[in-house]
Amino acid sequence: VQLQASGGGLVQPGDSLRLSCAVSGRTSSSYAMTWFRQAPGKEREFVAAIKWSGGSRLHADSVKGRFTISKDNAKNTVFLQMNSLKPEDTAVYYCAARTSWYAGTWSVGVMDYWGKGTLVTVSS
Repeated sequence: VQLQASGGGLVQPGDSLRLSCAVSGRTSSSYAMTWFRQAPGKEREFVAAIKWSGGSRLHADSVKGRFTISKDNAKNTVFLQMNSLKPEDTAVYYCAARTSWYAGTWSVGVMDYWGKGTLVTVSS
């Protein structure tokens, strides 16, 4: 499975941005697609997850109500709509996949595939 994130850039506080993750290779309905982010000097943290088949999804508390993960199976693409962006959202955003949904705490160690990140900078 190959993942390619795109859509990052420089925006001002309060702006919106949508990230995309193009998915290629063999996947299955059981897969979970996620977004993580890593701010400068900090560990990579979970942002959101969505099941490749069906509607199961969840968001980290830090982005709940502002970010929304979604997918377009026909286009093999996962999105992260980010609204009301804050300077603390500045980070490299990564798309990652797991071969099955996870009932525990999402973390770097439980993911199976990673793409290269895309940088989001929120600054006035």
